Amino acid sequence: MAARSRPKKSSSVLKRIRQAKKRQVHNRMAKSKLRTLAKKLEESISSNNKDEAKKYLHEAIKAFDKAASKGILHKNTSARKISRLTIRFNAMVKPEAA
Repeated sequence: MAARSRPKKSSSVLKRIRQAKKRQVHNRMAKSKLRTLAKKLEESISSNNKDEAKKYLHEAIKAFDKAASKGILHKNTSARKISRLTIRFNAMVKPEAA
């Protein structure tokens, strides 16, 4: 028996492959940015830099919300991460206020 050759991929399938690769790169960059913002916030919290931490918290909240609205992250994942970062920020700020 002769070996069967694979059927040709249609042009629409090839286009979907190209689109998927572009989206994968874009989503990877966006997720990397989110991780970087979270790390910067964590560093500023651990160094007790209140002003810097406040700036990074606002940036992180904005970025996580945008990622959720664009479908890069699930909305519950985004909300959970924002909540945890906010709790850490408030824990740093609260002892100074009390």
